Amino acid sequence: MFSEIVALMRSLAEQTGLAQLYWGNLVMIFVGCVLIYLALVKKYEPFLLIGIGFACVVANVPGSDLTKEGGLFYYAYQGVALLVVPPLIFLGVGAMTDFGPMIANPSLVILGAAAHLGIFVALIGAKLIGFTINEAGAIGIIGGADGPMAIYVTMKLAPHLLPQISVAAYSYMALMPLIQPPIMKLLTSKQERSIVMEQTRYVSRLERIAFPIVIAVIVNLLLPPVAPLITMMMLGNLLRETLLVDRLAETVANDVMNVITIVLTVAIGSTMEASRFLNVQTIEIIVLGLIAFMGGTASGVVAAKIMNWLSGGKINPLVGSAGIASVPIAARVSHMVALKDNPYNFLIMHAMGPNLAGVFGTAISGGIMLALLGVR
Repeated sequence: MFSEIVALMRSLAEQTGLAQLYWGNLVMIFVGCVLIYLALVKKYEPFLLIGIGFACVVANVPGSDLTKEGGLFYYAYQGVALLVVPPLIFLGVGAMTDFGPMIANPSLVILGAAAHLGIFVALIGAKLIGFTINEAGAIGIIGGADGPMAIYVTMKLAPHLLPQISVAAYSYMALMPLIQPPIMKLLTSKQERSIVMEQTRYVSRLERIAFPIVIAVIVNLLLPPVAPLITMMMLGNLLRETLLVDRLAETVANDVMNVITIVLTVAIGSTMEASRFLNVQTIEIIVLGLIAFMGGTASGVVAAKIMNWLSGGKINPLVGSAGIASVPIAARVSHMVALKDNPYNFLIMHAMGPNLAGVFGTAISGGIMLALLGVR
């Protein structure tokens, strides 16, 4: 009788995920829990980390088949793999974004280019350690701190690396409040961080409406490989700036963006299965991505220090770190670091200029890579 009960219990266990559970699953479940902890306790971009962390945990519980073909997470991932989700994200970002700070102070656009040195540092590093040129280009784009652009370029150049690159890009974007401040403080003095920048000029409604139209034309002419993303961003921004279709602009910026964010974070987290994530290649990509983020932050701050010197002390070097494309996370980090040294220094609107320029800097970098490698 006892042996029959034991056999029955063993049979039941074999039909559950317990029989398939191994140490790698436990490691990744722990990683997912850490991401959720950082979101809930440390408040590091909970909109991103809660979904990614939860999906990571669930994807590493064997037996549910959520990530297999026909599973719930499988369909969420298809939206990313088929490049449906990234343009919709850009549409929502455009509807949420005020390009006024960038239009008002176009000289700060330079910082959007300077802060992308990390892309090419990571690209060269990836090539040196054995990745192909296409794989190196996809890894390098992590340094642009633009998740949808990283997904888009990776799907064009090295789709087999999408899980690692998307996780690295979005995880580092969410952890920017942890990664950037030490570099910013190391490269600047308290006096520099306390600089209060002059109020930017007024931007007319005509300028605001003309901007998305002009940018869409330029990008479609000169950078056709990334036209789907920038075109959708400019459409979202045009809906916002016309002031005639508020219902559409608000729907795109809120309802559509919220739904797409859930789909995107779940899709990214679901790729973090131990069987394909715990390997040396993943570690190399994670390290190169971190180097790209740190390099971009440092090069942006150094460029802003040079501009500050040339302007006679009118530019706070902290805005340089916002030159990477994570909108508005990078601008918010610049603002918070400035506040710690000068509680009356409201830097966020000034930081938004290079932050928005960083979006175009990443698009230009990605477009050049795709064009040089013959990918459309």
